Amino acid sequence: MKQVKFKKTWLKVIFVVVLLAIIAYTFRNQAGDILAELEHTPLHIILAILVSSVIYLLIESWITYSLAIRYNPEFKFRQAVYNAFMVCFYRLSTLGSGNGVAAVYNLGQHGIEYSEAIGMYMVQYVMHKISIAIFSGIFFLVNWHFMWTNFRDYGILLIAAYGLTVLICIGLILFVVSKWFHGVILNIGQKFNKNGKLDGALMKLETNAQIMEVSTTRLIKDKKLLIVMILKNLIKFVFWYGIPFLIVFGDGDLSLVNSLSITSLAVMTAAVIPTPAGIGAVEFVMTGLFSVVVGVNRAGAITILYRIATFIFPFAAGGVAILLHRFFARKRGKKHQKMKVGKFE
Repeated sequence: MKQVKFKKTWLKVIFVVVLLAIIAYTFRNQAGDILAELEHTPLHIILAILVSSVIYLLIESWITYSLAIRYNPEFKFRQAVYNAFMVCFYRLSTLGSGNGVAAVYNLGQHGIEYSEAIGMYMVQYVMHKISIAIFSGIFFLVNWHFMWTNFRDYGILLIAAYGLTVLICIGLILFVVSKWFHGVILNIGQKFNKNGKLDGALMKLETNAQIMEVSTTRLIKDKKLLIVMILKNLIKFVFWYGIPFLIVFGDGDLSLVNSLSITSLAVMTAAVIPTPAGIGAVEFVMTGLFSVVVGVNRAGAITILYRIATFIFPFAAGGVAILLHRFFARKRGKKHQKMKVGKFE
């Protein structure tokens, strides 16, 4: 089993390396100019985009907290903040394959049943995907003349991105609430259980599926909760999708509305390209779209700084959060052990 996971990880790494090599080759002639653009980026701009990234993650924590307290009223906001940063660390370190597992495990460690945590995480992810589509659609329509003039050649990709988002959301909703879908999965499992070795695993899967159906159906039926989640997501996106505007702030080449419109379109379009954790796809699409407005050199610099703020920085901050969490947990464990020994004596 470990060998299979190891091979899959290496396949992802190879895929990402190849894709990044293609991007590097495509923009090889502009590499020097892009680096020059990066060197001229003021420190206060870099600090501004990092602060913007943190605000995004705090709003994400707020969404997690508002869901988690429905399952465990004692769940703390700081635990939601830790969960958000930890997920960022595992998203990059596992190339998108382990962040969901890490989030569910962490929620399970804070008084939420794992089956409920899976359903909660899936609902949050579904609302995130739906909100991206809504945000992109709103700003494409609000900024229609500018977007259609510059990006009408991307019409097919945009339609494909919306279609893919809808299919993903339908699949995830079925996974968390549909008895029929769970029945299909269990029937497939039974076909591979001719010798009875999977009886225990299938019984556990069926039990967890039933718990997940009840818990997530409760969330899905709460229309007010879903609307508030979408509104929080829309506010959250402003702080990431507005980063390109912050980078060129004062130059007059890019308005905030244009930044929000183009970046949300880039994220939507990149979803059509199946890459681990979106690595490579977002860079390629963002550089291509922004180059239409601000030129290839500046577009490349914008994309690199955007990825640092939304990917590299949260990964590093998440790593620090995990180390601190383990350090204080170990310290509390030692203190608790000393108290037990003292009582015994």
